[in-house]
Amino acid sequence: MNQQPSCCPRFDPSPWDETSIDFEGTLFLKDRVRSLFHIPLNFSAVMKRDMGQITAAGALGEAQVILADENSLWGADVYTRVSKMVPGAQMSRLKGTFESKVFEGPYSQMGQFVSQMKAYLQKKEAVLQKILFYYPLCPKCAKKYGGNYIVLLAATGEAGLQIEDL
Repeated sequence: MNQQPSCCPRFDPSPWDETSIDFEGTLFLKDRVRSLFHIPLNFSAVMKRDMGQITAAGALGEAQVILADENSLWGADVYTRVSKMVPGAQMSRLKGTFESKVFEGPYSQMGQFVSQMKAYLQKKEAVLQKILFYYPLCPKCAKKYGGNYIVLLAATGEAGLQIEDL
């Protein structure tokens, strides 16, 4: 059987599950994906463009982290972690502490995952300000590895999520 190479590294959920993540000072390339009722329409094209810019600049991060801010029914801001500035790209720094929880299942269960995340935060007495979504595997790699992971990152506390556009 001919195995196709994976574009995404195998995902280890343990460092992301039920933990606090601090992106303080972390640099991200920011882009926008068009959506229809939160279903991305041009995600693949945006990722190809962004990864081309990142690779050309020698700015690949130590680990591939792509976050989505589903801030509209019609689109989402997408943040790709990088190791340095990427010429010609919109750059941002995310500030804030995030409570992180890993879910496994199809995208159609996203509403249930968000409800479970809210219940998790309520048990921790954390005040939800904003949720970012981390999809560590593309659909092809999720199928190849046998698991579709979705990480919800909840900005909590008074400061919530702060985005510094550079």
